[in-house]
Amino acid sequence: MRNRTALTTFILMGLTDEPWLKTLLFIFLFLSYVLSVTGNLAIITLTLVNSHLKTPMYLFLQNFSVLEISFTTACVPRFLYSISSGDRSITYEACASQLLFTDLFAVTEFFLLATMSYDRYMAICKPLHYMTIMNSRVCKNFILFCWIAALIIILPPISLGLGLEFCDSNVIDHFCCDASPILKISCSDTWLIEQMVIVCAVLTFIITLMCVVLSYIYIVRTIIKLPSAQQRKKAFSTCSSHMIVVSITYGSCIFIYVKPSAKDEVAINKGISLLITSISPMLNPFIYTLRNKQVKKAINDLIKKLVFLSKA
Repeated sequence: MRNRTALTTFILMGLTDEPWLKTLLFIFLFLSYVLSVTGNLAIITLTLVNSHLKTPMYLFLQNFSVLEISFTTACVPRFLYSISSGDRSITYEACASQLLFTDLFAVTEFFLLATMSYDRYMAICKPLHYMTIMNSRVCKNFILFCWIAALIIILPPISLGLGLEFCDSNVIDHFCCDASPILKISCSDTWLIEQMVIVCAVLTFIITLMCVVLSYIYIVRTIIKLPSAQQRKKAFSTCSSHMIVVSITYGSCIFIYVKPSAKDEVAINKGISLLITSISPMLNPFIYTLRNKQVKKAINDLIKKLVFLSKA
């Protein structure tokens, strides 16, 4: 295989060859995937049907849940199929598509988290102008911007990656198609693409993190100035869930692409990637529901309606 046109399939090594570990891994991934999809679908449903959850905050949360379902679906079902069937092969086209969509959803999530932090800044620091500034049109434009910004960032390195040559191996040391292990097995000069991946990852990280940090600096300053402890507690509770999700997302993703070369060992990244694609999407709905009185009230109202309809 001298070039990419001759390459029709890749082989995904996965995480382990031990049968009992595979079984445990399958059960863990299957349960986390079901909980992730169920939890995020519940968030989407609540924000659509409950009139009290029609604010900008919940519109962003609804789109964040859509991204979480899309992101985990792009990786986990294919890996579950590989574990259950033993078929580790994936076509070149499917691999390229998986890489494109996982990167698109992941980068869009970063920009959406930054947008959500700005929303919290407006709600807490400028409450009198909040609904005027953060109207429906502005929120939809913010969401559209997140998708467009993600596309602009990921398309250059992915476009260059389509021209890579694979001469000696088509075995990817990962459970999904990820940039680093693919660059590792390429016989092309990958220096430029590696640098582009690093620049794009760092650019995304720095831009969105600066937005988050600046927003929360102003939020904390405003909360501290509030006259009563009850007001401070209420203001902090409105953004605590978002702060937890931001900490999990940035804390884990920092290890994935910010490194000197794709030729480095990827074993640690495989483990972190597994947590990002399975655990984070599963935890986020619980973080938002368990720490949010409005969402818990919406869940109770929906359950009561369903019980009433079943008895009628």
